Amino acid sequence: MAALGWWLIPLLGGAGVAAVLLAWKPLRNWFREVQAERARELFVLQRERLEAKFLEAANASGKPRGLRWADCDWASEVRYVRDRQSGQIYALVEVAVRFEAEPEGPMENWPAVRALRQATGVFFFARGQWYTQGRALFNMTPEQALHHFGAQYESLPT
Repeated sequence: MAALGWWLIPLLGGAGVAAVLLAWKPLRNWFREVQAERARELFVLQRERLEAKFLEAANASGKPRGLRWADCDWASEVRYVRDRQSGQIYALVEVAVRFEAEPEGPMENWPAVRALRQATGVFFFARGQWYTQGRALFNMTPEQALHHFGAQYESLPT
């Protein structure tokens, strides 16, 4: 009788592994949906702080050379995307950037400096929080950025 029980252990172990493998993809998809919803909620709650951090980080980058980021006018719509490879979530927001020339810099007397520049501000969600490095995709709306980087990113439902 005891000999009969030993062969059940590998059988039950194999069945357990099969059950985990079958449930993995639906569970992963459910987790990703929950994560995306949480990311959207947090972005709305933290948006004002994130926009200020964006301007601070963009100024610290020193780009473009000879200019200082003076102000950003943010659009209200946010486009959420996920990196197809890593699964990381990004928020893309259209922004109009106003620059000022650095005093006594090479761009100081250039009239086009103060013209608004259209761009897409990039924010990323990591370890349950939103961050920014002040990265801007100039001359692109969020829609155009998604189209341009479409092989790398997938759009998340809003």
